[in-house]
Amino acid sequence: MTPLPELNNVTIKIISFLNNSTSHNQIRQVQTQLILQNLVGDSTIGSHFITACKSLGLLDLAHLFYFTQNRRPHVFICNSLIRAFSHSHNSHSPLFIYLHMLRNSILPNNFTYPFLLKSLSDLREFKQGECVHTHVIKLGHYNDIYVLNSLLDVYASSGHIYLCRKLFDEFPQRDVVSWTVLIMGYRNARKYDESLIAFEQMQYAGVIPNHVTMVNALAACANFGALEMGLWIHDFIKRNKWDMDVILGTSLIDMYGKCGRIEEGLAVFRSMKKKNTFTWNAVIQGLALAKSGDEALWWFNIMEQEGVKADQVTLVAVLLACSHAGLVDTGTRIFGAIVDGKYQFPPTVKHYACMVDIFARAGELEEAFKCLNKMPYEPTKAIWGSLLAGGKAHGNLNLSEFAAWKLIELEPGNSAYYVVLSNLYAQMGRWSDVEKVREMMIDKGLKKDLGYSSVEFERHKLVDYLLSYEIIWPNSPNTGEEEGKPSTSPSRRVSSIFNYTAGSALFQFFSSVSQE
Repeated sequence: MTPLPELNNVTIKIISFLNNSTSHNQIRQVQTQLILQNLVGDSTIGSHFITACKSLGLLDLAHLFYFTQNRRPHVFICNSLIRAFSHSHNSHSPLFIYLHMLRNSILPNNFTYPFLLKSLSDLREFKQGECVHTHVIKLGHYNDIYVLNSLLDVYASSGHIYLCRKLFDEFPQRDVVSWTVLIMGYRNARKYDESLIAFEQMQYAGVIPNHVTMVNALAACANFGALEMGLWIHDFIKRNKWDMDVILGTSLIDMYGKCGRIEEGLAVFRSMKKKNTFTWNAVIQGLALAKSGDEALWWFNIMEQEGVKADQVTLVAVLLACSHAGLVDTGTRIFGAIVDGKYQFPPTVKHYACMVDIFARAGELEEAFKCLNKMPYEPTKAIWGSLLAGGKAHGNLNLSEFAAWKLIELEPGNSAYYVVLSNLYAQMGRWSDVEKVREMMIDKGLKKDLGYSSVEFERHKLVDYLLSYEIIWPNSPNTGEEEGKPSTSPSRRVSSIFNYTAGSALFQFFSSVSQE
């Protein structure tokens, strides 16, 4: 083993000075000494110089200094710069440094790539990541697990989950980071079922998950409604006596809230030593989803009493709770406080959407429409959907028709909106308009998709899909069919997307049930 070189007095003094530098002028003095003492190429000093520049926000100065004084700095200097920039707000610089290395025949090593790839991952630079991938292969770093995991993260973060999985399957070895990146990639791509399958495969492979793995797996459970898996994760955390930190605890609360078990989430909340705004948000959101509006508002009041600052997400959850509980006056008061600047941010389109929903659910359709017209944003699908549902629930089908057409304007290729409009016309007895909507769908090449959802059924069993559709029994003499007999024409089929009830038959298909 090669012994480490001894540091001379000059080097020790410069390093000590750098470690105590607090200003731009002091860094300039060191620059001068490095040039006078011919120490620009000293990699040990270089590392400390770059660290000092980073702490003072002078990384660009360090970059400029080394690449003007020496066109071919040591690879260690280049790696130090790439590493420092990868943790800064300037994520483009690592790529520029890497390109400089290639142009000046500075051979990258296995320490170059993890931080270079981290910056590409942050920037979602898929194409550049592919190029670096080829360099990794050519330079013989394809067996380095740290390099491979960094490559995997580039593909996962840029949304190319198929390539991410393909690369993962080619790994000669996999560690907990490899599995975690894959699970996170599936979760970010909203392939929650695949994320949980990967998590189970990780268990079979004998790889022990870490905190980051569990946070991503819990997020997948929350969005997929996989309560049994969430319970297993919680039990694993307790059995292994993990510290319930803020991130892990918040993830558990979010999972319980979205899986309809907010009481267990509240138990986790009470057991946590430290909480932040995200933790409180998870509790309030969970209660809002459970339609426990009064309790959600109670916790919101406790949050404010404890001096925890509410953010935009908090107020969306609170307004959602007011909507589900029918608390129009309370919701209006809270929204007014947002407008008046109490929470130090203006109301977003989501806050306006909640207010439209509050009024629409309560049957105050005129107020809902006024709120829509006053907001400084273009109405979203959620807003028109609230008006559609409100009009339907309170007998204003003309408003629902108007909202349905607005939804079609926003997404002319979404067949669900045409089906909803067709359903409205059928309920209004406007059969010629039903036929026109059907013809529009045919002209656009649209087909009605069967709705489906995934549910857990008993312990260790999974019902993959539940498909359903409804058939109207029209009593119109103009349909050309005998009264009381079901129509099989596509124009007579009604979507169950908005829980409409007509004289209907429900057909259920279970695609597969896993065995215990």
